[in-house]
Amino acid sequence: MGARRSEGTLAVALNALLDIELSVPDPSSLTEFWVRRGMLESAAGVLGTEDRDVQIRAVEGTYRHMSELHLGCEAEKDLIDISQRLADMGVDSEIVDTRLTCVDPIFCHRVVVDVTDPHPLTPTQSRAHNPPGEQNRVNLRAEAVVEKAPRPPRRLGHFVLGTPNFKEATEFFVEGLGFKISDQILKGVATFMRVEQDHHNLLIHPGPTSYLNHYAMEMDDVDAIGKAGMEVLAEREDASVVGVGRHVLGSNMFWYMLDPQGNMFEFFSDIDQIVDDEAWDRDFGRRDWEGSDGPAGFSVWGPKEPEVFFNPTDIATIAAGREAAGLPN
Repeated sequence: MGARRSEGTLAVALNALLDIELSVPDPSSLTEFWVRRGMLESAAGVLGTEDRDVQIRAVEGTYRHMSELHLGCEAEKDLIDISQRLADMGVDSEIVDTRLTCVDPIFCHRVVVDVTDPHPLTPTQSRAHNPPGEQNRVNLRAEAVVEKAPRPPRRLGHFVLGTPNFKEATEFFVEGLGFKISDQILKGVATFMRVEQDHHNLLIHPGPTSYLNHYAMEMDDVDAIGKAGMEVLAEREDASVVGVGRHVLGSNMFWYMLDPQGNMFEFFSDIDQIVDDEAWDRDFGRRDWEGSDGPAGFSVWGPKEPEVFFNPTDIATIAAGREAAGLPN
């Protein structure tokens, strides 16, 4: 890629992670899996939630990978700015009406940026809790005990990509598209970045080939995570990868599992919200954590990540699929 610009000079205007397209050998099994979790299928392979009609699109492919990333921005001028920054990097893009398209030079998925308003969620219904010394729920069982079915996912919150070309990939997303950095580990070996108020909508980390590590669906709370996860385990006993726990960077509760096509996904809730970029950068953010222990560790509590978390069992199949398609490592 070409010359870099300082992130401080960017007029960052991305405002939404809209949806992703997943290419898998059997898209119907993936679609049916998420319909059983309570997601809504508006068209063949198109999955959404009550608040957002499109969150995941499942299409057929020879190996599992993310084939398209769909983002939102504030105004048509933002598309021109993004296009110019990409051109400075040697990445071609096209603007038609209020849509920009390009191809990620590392992962080789399509990137689509549309001019759109932010997509807020309907607030979660408040549930009464009884912490020590308080009686907020009296003469009643907890709602998680009496609800008839697990609550469905609320939205696609983030995705994680691994690649041996993590420096170039980070540059494309930050300097080109305009993602904001929230946290980094070991001077950018791993980078958490965002376009919304969540601590991260994307993490890029080193990997043996360029691949989708996981995608993440936001749940109402830890009860919703636990009940949905147990429903998945009832279908497949070996679906759990790691969890339940609470992350350090992002602070979110997590449970990582496998979908029927071998993609790792995360049920998460209670992630850090960044509404004042300057305050975050000054007081908490943009830190270069020096190691995998301490503040940059995997979890505050809960199990540590297993080896397959960053080295999935089908990584050789993904690498072979990329090679057969003529894609770089």
